[in-house]
Amino acid sequence: MRSPRLKVSSGGPSDMFGDLYNTDILSLAASLSDARLDSPCGTARAVSKLCGSELEIDLNMSGGVVSNIALRVKACALGQASAAILQEAIIGASGDEINTAHDALEAMLKSGGEPPTGRFEKLDMLQGVAAYAARHTSTLLAFKAAREAVEACAAKL
Repeated sequence: MRSPRLKVSSGGPSDMFGDLYNTDILSLAASLSDARLDSPCGTARAVSKLCGSELEIDLNMSGGVVSNIALRVKACALGQASAAILQEAIIGASGDEINTAHDALEAMLKSGGEPPTGRFEKLDMLQGVAAYAARHTSTLLAFKAAREAVEACAAKL
């Protein structure tokens, strides 16, 4: 059985494509489709100035947890994969869980921290991105936007 974790290489661009853009990542990226919610309680947009990736998220919350999500993603496969993981796991998540996942993902990418656990543990598939600083921002976009959308929902209460 293949491990979902990506190996970290010390090579150049050709290693990056083999390490990061594997079948699992590409399958996740391909699973997304653009959608909108009719009446979201929160909408947020995040953009990576470095690579031009963009993501918009609509959320609805009920009882303090996410009850519905819609995404519009224009990003590299890594940004799309991260967004797909978010979309798969966010229903039922609280704002605290989303914040914790964002912070753990950022630490995993930027300082060698442990991958997120719990409902967002699938983000461990993206550990290899840590070796490519130029890819960190696009990988974090979905969680950054989700945080902002949750804050927008909370502000309406």
